[in-house]
Amino acid sequence: MKIAYIGTYPPRECGIATFTRNLIKAVGGNISSKDVKEHAMVIAINDSAEEYDYPGEVKFVIRKEHQRDYVEAVKFINFSDADVCVLQHEFGIFGGESGVYILPLINRLEIPLLVTFHTVLKKPSFVQKSVVQQIGEKASKVVVMSKRAVRYLKEIYNLDPQKLAHIEHGVPSFKILPQEEVKKKFKFADRKVLFTFGLLSRNKGIETVINALPSVVEKHPDLLYVVLGNTHPSVLKHDGEEYRNYLVRLVKNLKLENNVFFTRQFIDEEALFEYLTACDIYITPYLNKDQITSGTLTYAIGAGAAVVSTPYWHAQELLAGNRGKIFDFKDSGQLASILIEILDDSALLKKLRYNAFEYGKHLRWPVIGGEYLKVAEKAKKDYVKPVTEKFVIDPQVLPSFTLNHIKRMTDDTGIIQHAKFDIPNLKEGYCLDDNARALLMALMAYMRNRERLAYDLLPIYLSYIHYMQNKKGTFKNFLSFSRQFLDEEGSEDSFGRTIWALGYLIHHAPGYSYYEFGKSIFLKAVPNFEKLEHLKAIANTVIGICYYLRRHSEDKEMMALMRRLTRRLKEAFRGSSNNDWHWFEQQMSYDNGILPLALFHAADVGDDEETLDIARKATRFLESVTFRNGYLAPVGNRGWFKMGCKCPVFDQQAIDVMAMVMLYFQAYKTTGDDIYSEKMFISYMWFLGENELGLPVYDHETGGCCDGLSSAGVNRNQGAESTLAYLISHLTILNALEYESRKEKMVLNGYSKKV
Repeated sequence: MKIAYIGTYPPRECGIATFTRNLIKAVGGNISSKDVKEHAMVIAINDSAEEYDYPGEVKFVIRKEHQRDYVEAVKFINFSDADVCVLQHEFGIFGGESGVYILPLINRLEIPLLVTFHTVLKKPSFVQKSVVQQIGEKASKVVVMSKRAVRYLKEIYNLDPQKLAHIEHGVPSFKILPQEEVKKKFKFADRKVLFTFGLLSRNKGIETVINALPSVVEKHPDLLYVVLGNTHPSVLKHDGEEYRNYLVRLVKNLKLENNVFFTRQFIDEEALFEYLTACDIYITPYLNKDQITSGTLTYAIGAGAAVVSTPYWHAQELLAGNRGKIFDFKDSGQLASILIEILDDSALLKKLRYNAFEYGKHLRWPVIGGEYLKVAEKAKKDYVKPVTEKFVIDPQVLPSFTLNHIKRMTDDTGIIQHAKFDIPNLKEGYCLDDNARALLMALMAYMRNRERLAYDLLPIYLSYIHYMQNKKGTFKNFLSFSRQFLDEEGSEDSFGRTIWALGYLIHHAPGYSYYEFGKSIFLKAVPNFEKLEHLKAIANTVIGICYYLRRHSEDKEMMALMRRLTRRLKEAFRGSSNNDWHWFEQQMSYDNGILPLALFHAADVGDDEETLDIARKATRFLESVTFRNGYLAPVGNRGWFKMGCKCPVFDQQAIDVMAMVMLYFQAYKTTGDDIYSEKMFISYMWFLGENELGLPVYDHETGGCCDGLSSAGVNRNQGAESTLAYLISHLTILNALEYESRKEKMVLNGYSKKV
């Protein structure tokens, strides 16, 4: 058994680092391996500012905020002789928002994964919940250290109960020493000793203990409260020693200088055990009830200390069965009463120590290491390496279609451009692009199920387009919330997208008035078609013309216009292509799928083999850039992809995914080639988490879609563009299912996993 461990590691001063080292030794002891390097290799997580002199078992170092390191690390693991990977998870030790940088690593892992969650939140953020769910889905087994954590992972995070294992935090097996002997060593002889250990920060609640001491000291003047630990590095970085200085002043004000001792150091486990042996009562006065695991509390129980604690989650479990005493958060009076009770009753003190020690026997690291080894061996035995298969996609696995967020974003003028989270940002007003997309989406939704809300929204979006059209047929783009025009003439892109939507309306109008109204706006814009210079605008316009021609196939002049515009796209492709680059321009930017999509439409309407051939070539090249590891990774807009340069991964945008979904559906309808159907579903799954970070971009709760995927995580704002891109993609998938069912041509390729 060779295990790859991912986590922080000594000499870094961190509780998880100590845990990782102890776990490795404990597992090694159970497989009779004296040399750590024989059975373990460590992938250590560095914080950004420090370099460490790691021992030999550390084979790879990940710099926390360097995303590429995570990808290189998983390559190293996959090519090593490791049988199993064990991940120590805490949100803060990994880079990106809520530690999302770990996701590309685990998603590429080719051996079974065991995960220990050191934190399980009752009220996670959207990203935190997504991260835990993605890790839980990938893991063969998930280990947590409390029963409450097991419950939360099932009820809040919806993890598979069969994957969950409850293995408590381990403690070292130290030689039992006489308390008085150890007290003499620390010069605590003839003192009643209270003890708190750990990195100092405001949430530790040390002031609660100090405020409780005056009444206790009055009855037990020999009392000494020892507070041991450095200030937490992040606190030190931002606030310096402000908290420690506050505590020192508090001690002075209460005249407790002879009863409180601060020692600023990070000690090894042997010294910690001696302190725990020397103390009469160990106190954890933490202020946060949501703490699911406390290593220091576990150590105190393992050392047989009498423990008094606030009722945070782990304390409630660990101190049950009369293994300690509980006092309320920030309640110094209650704490003082409990301390006096214990110090006055030597039999009670002895009983608490005995109960803790007896329970601590099954927390010894050799026992815990054996439990981890059993889990690892079973994971190795049961692991089946995923294989690429073709599945039948069931419409029921797709999220329910809802226009709730669109309704929230739309008023009587049009659809609002942007949102703060899922709340419309009225300051940004409206734009033509989004109202054109909204018209297209509403038409698609109404055609599918005659949804009344979609029908009611149609005149709002169409009237916005009409309002923004200039006398010469062009369009303004931006309108403020107070209905003031913000430009005289919009971009060519907004023009092209509007023509697409109008062409679609002409082809699929739900009533004659819509047909006539849409056609009048369309025809007024026609004189501007050949004035367009930008290829994306031309492509969008070609798509709109093709939809017009599907209703008006007899219009020879419009057919000739479509072919002239298509010829410009083909000439651009020939002019920019070479042996290694098969594209319309010398860079790929946004909305790339629109260009070959336009050619597939043109080939379908115009029955043109040359156009179809170029569409196929361009699509193959686009695939070679944007598909990797079985999922879609659109060209990032952080610099675009220039010929001869490296393709940027982030930031990925929803409109690029929509273009790919629509491209593949049209390619499939035009050619009948089922590979396009498969790629269409893979592209759509980007929204639901099959992407570079493994995070869903669609929000099931709001019905909106997040504004993009960045290296740090998901942009939680849910603007019109991204939400419409998702809904149009979703409707396209439903249309594809209906199309294939109707044609009965082939079994669908897709995903059967629960979404």
